[in-house]
Formats: sequence, C-alpha cells, structure tokens
Amino acid sequence: MMTRVFPVQTEQHGVLRRRGAGTTLRFRTTRADWIAGLSVAGLMLPEGVAYSAIAGLSPIAGLTAAIAGGLVYFLIGRSRFAIVSPTSSAAAILAASLASLHPAAGSVESTAAALTVTVGLIFLALAVAQLGSFAGFISRPVLRGFAFGLAVSIIVGQLPHIVGVALPRETVWQTLAELLGHSDEFHWASVLYGVSALAALLFLRRFPAIPGALIVLCSGIASSVLLNLGGLGIATTPPVAFSLHSMAGGIGATAGLSDIARLAAPIALILFAESWGTIRNLALRHGQKVSPDREIAALGLANLAAGLVQGMPVGAGFSAGSANEGAGAKSRMSAAVACCAILAVVALAPGLIARIPSPVLSAVVVAALVHALSLAPLRHLLELRRDFWISITAALGVLLFGVLNGMLLAVVLSVFALLRRLAKPRISQLGQSSPGSHDYVDMAEHTKALAIPGVAIFRPNAPLFFGNAEAVLDEIGRAANRTDAHCVILSLEESDDLDSTAIDALGEFAQSLESEGRSLLLARLHDRARTGLELALSPLAPVGTFSVADAVAQAQTISG
Repeated sequence: MMTRVFPVQTEQHGVLRRRGAGTTLRFRTTRADWIAGLSVAGLMLPEGVAYSAIAGLSPIAGLTAAIAGGLVYFLIGRSRFAIVSPTSSAAAILAASLASLHPAAGSVESTAAALTVTVGLIFLALAVAQLGSFAGFISRPVLRGFAFGLAVSIIVGQLPHIVGVALPRETVWQTLAELLGHSDEFHWASVLYGVSALAALLFLRRFPAIPGALIVLCSGIASSVLLNLGGLGIATTPPVAFSLHSMAGGIGATAGLSDIARLAAPIALILFAESWGTIRNLALRHGQKVSPDREIAALGLANLAAGLVQGMPVGAGFSAGSANEGAGAKSRMSAAVACCAILAVVALAPGLIARIPSPVLSAVVVAALVHALSLAPLRHLLELRRDFWISITAALGVLLFGVLNGMLLAVVLSVFALLRRLAKPRISQLGQSSPGSHDYVDMAEHTKALAIPGVAIFRPNAPLFFGNAEAVLDEIGRAANRTDAHCVILSLEESDDLDSTAIDALGEFAQSLESEGRSLLLARLHDRARTGLELALSPLAPVGTFSVADAVAQAQTISG
C-alpha cells in the first residue's frame, strides 16, 4: 500500500523560525515575495477604497484597516498565502449595521471602529474557548446562497453611483424601482465612463498577471486630472485625509454597547466562515498545517488593530489570498510587502486617491463581485439533489429582507438543516452482502443483499439523542412489525455515546419488543454507549456486540 506523504511546510525566506522555546523573525524577502506583494497591493488598494464606499466610510478606513490588520496577521498568523484586509461581505453587513444604529454625522467612523474592535474581541473569545471548529457551522450551500444574494445586493447598490443619481440606501427592490423612476435624471457621461471602466476590468481579467483593477483606477485618476471630469459633472471619491492621527485615532463615543455587540456578531460570523474557509483551502492545496484556534486569534488581533486605527473589519478574503498564491508568493513576507506598499501610497499620494471617479470605483466593486453571480454552484447542488432549496432561500433572504436579516436567516437555515437531518434521520434495513459474508449493507441500495430469516436488522443513520431517539425507535418498531422476525438487531455505529433520554428510550423499546415475544440485540456498540446502558439498565440492558455478524450469530443462537 502506498502512503502519500505531504511535505512539511517549513518557513523559509523571512519567516518565523523556532529556536528552542522561542521564536525568531527573519526579515529576508525573496524576489518572488516582492513581486507577489506588489501584485496583491494592486488588488488591495482599489478593493480597500471600494469596500470603504460600500460601508459608507471614507476610503482611509479601508486602507488603514488593510495596513494594520494585514501587518498584525503577518506577525501572528500562519497561513502562507492568506491576505487579511476588508472584504465585500463584511463591508455590506457593516453598512447595514451602521444604518440601523443611525450614528451622528461625525461619529460614523468611531461607530465603525467600535464594531471592528468588538469583532476582534469576539474572535479572541472564540479562540480562548477553543471553538475554532465552529468555523464550519454555517453550511457551504447556505454560504453560497448568501454570497450570491449579497453580490446582487452590493451590485445594485452601486448602480446609482454609475448612473450619477443620488439615492438613499434602500433594499434591492426599492433601489431598482427608484432607478426606474429617475431614469430621466441619469448622467450619461457617468454612465459611459462607468460602463467603459467595467468593460475594461472584465477584459483585463482574462490576463491574471496584469493588475487590471489598479490599471483602471490609475487611468481614472489620470483622466480625472487631465480631462477635468469634475467639470463634466462626474463625481469623484471623498478626499483621503491621511495623517498620524488617522492611524492612531482611537475610538470615540458611539452607540450603546449592547447594540454594538448585537450588530458585531453577524459581521464576526461571516468573517469567521469566510476567513477559515479561505485559509483552510489554501493550506490543503499546499500540505500546510494550520490551527483554527490560532488563526482565529490572529484574526481577532488583526481586527483589534484595524479598529484602533479607525478602520473597518478585516478577514482573509478568497480573492486576495488566491491572487497572492497565483502571483507566486513563497512566504508571508509577500503580505508585509503589500501592506507597506499601500502605506507608501496613502502617505505619499493621498490626493491622487481622491481623484478616483465614482463610476470607476463602482465599476471596480461590480467587477470584484461578478464571479459571485455564477450559477454553477447552485446548478451543482441541483444536480446533486442536495441542499439546493436551502441555498436559494439564503439568497432570497438577503434580497428580500436585507443583508443583516439575510445573514440571520442563513444561520437559522444552517441550524435548521442540521436539526432536521438529526431529528429525522434515514433508517436503513441491513442485509448480508453475499452468502457467508460478514458484511451487512443497506438493502435499499444493494438489491442483491440477503435478508436473514427470522432477524430484522436496522441502522439509524444519525446518532441517537434526546431529539430523535423516541421517534427513530418508534419508526423501527413499526418496520419490525411488518416482518416475521423474532429478533431485532439495532446497529448503533453512528452513536459514539448515548444521553439519558436515548438510554431510557432503548430500555422502553426493548421491553416493548419483549412483550411481543421478540428480543433486541445491539450491534457495533461503542464503549461509552455500552457503559451508559450497563449503568442505567443493568441487568435489563440489551445484549450488545461489536459487529452485526456477531449479533446475527447471537440471534440465531437465541432462536435455536
């Protein structure tokens, strides 16, 4: 038998190395890290500005968050490719949170910073409690549906900026209705400019080595300066007031702490799922080992740093991480290079960022989210005949009820799908795979499987617990009544332990069968479950064996 051995990822080229009990940081960057870092900066810069616009914040909020959060993760995190910066999903939920809080005009940034710090504290609390495994608690179909609905919501929200019409923040359907009602007010120069920028972005995406978003933004800045777009009525982004104060602004007076904590939770949840999914996928592709608890702690500290510099929430977005990987990064130093490059731009040329035309910035946002509009993941679920409607409902939840309520609905759907699967598991009736075999398989799936005369074998395909034990055993009892079996075998390999309700239900089930002249045997019984049954039901505990074949032999002995 061949064993596949993955290479152990030892850090090279400017990475943390362990020496005894301590850790040493060597700042030695390869040419590949420089190239990758500068390429990723070309993506992070426009995304930081664009995601700030989604959240309704100054561009500096996204850029300082990317710098501070990215550098902290570089020092503490362990993923070689992950890039921690603002993400579109977190920006959209932040926008909805700020809208619900109605902060005063001068305290929007402070409120956003408070939400960001609270997100960081939530991450740290999860890391201390070692709850990193909860990152997968939201199912992928729900995340895919949520991402689709979120992409549509954000793209529709950018349309007023492209057509040059000022509209209040509203739901997707209200925004579309308002746009149709104000079609005679469209600023066609802005429309032409925005559509041209979007077409250029989509064309340049065919060439991954070219930083298309950066090229389009630079072209927009150049045309804004040379052609005086402001004179044509084309709006530009707000000025970036970068200073030492903006990098250490602190958190001012904000809304109530209870409101902040309540609204920070969905932001943390989406960043939690999105970031760990990105980090884990990148690590698996390269045989790298990462700890969810450590990564979540690193993300927590990154968000604390982002909040303390008046930034917005940050996470490990898939697009930036994939771009870093594709650019050939060799270590986490590429992330440090990217952060330093952005710092140099905002420190040395903040005035140029303020010359970005608003239609171009909106085009960058739309282009960054076009991939999320792909129907392929939903079509895949439809072909699998699994979780399709759950994914569709998550998408509709965002479009019908808004981002925050859609996020809540996505969480409820994930929990509901899990509880439904556990509360009403499929029950298999087992038969012998072939004459004389020790293997017992689902007779519904294996039509040639052989039934054992006088014995009915059932397997619940989920653990028995207080939520399903009575219903499952009732269903098995009804199925057993449709046979002439004198012995019922219950295969419990899915139940590594049994709670008191399940133990009581098994005892009652055994007594019910005994009153009908039948016996109950338990197969594939785990040690903890066996111990619980013996403590609670002894000497009335059903006989348990380690295999179905042993239980069948025991049943035939009883009948003999």
